[in-house]
Amino acid sequence: MSKSPVVFNLRQALVAIILGNLIYFALMPLLPAAVQHHRFQFDLGTVLDFCLCLVAYSLIRSVRRWR
Repeated sequence: MSKSPVVFNLRQALVAIILGNLIYFALMPLLPAAVQHHRFQFDLGTVLDFCLCLVAYSLIRSVRRWR
């Protein structure tokens, strides 16, 4: 039986979120204070983290299409 497309997309999104967060938290000590994320606040750190996750998701989707 083949995997459900929903489960497959969910897996891709989860990997992208984990990868994006790993990159963000690895770079966070090097970032200026204005771009660092503060708990329970919507700030530039949150936006940067989201953008990194979005880039990771786009890269994963692109690699899957090339195969």
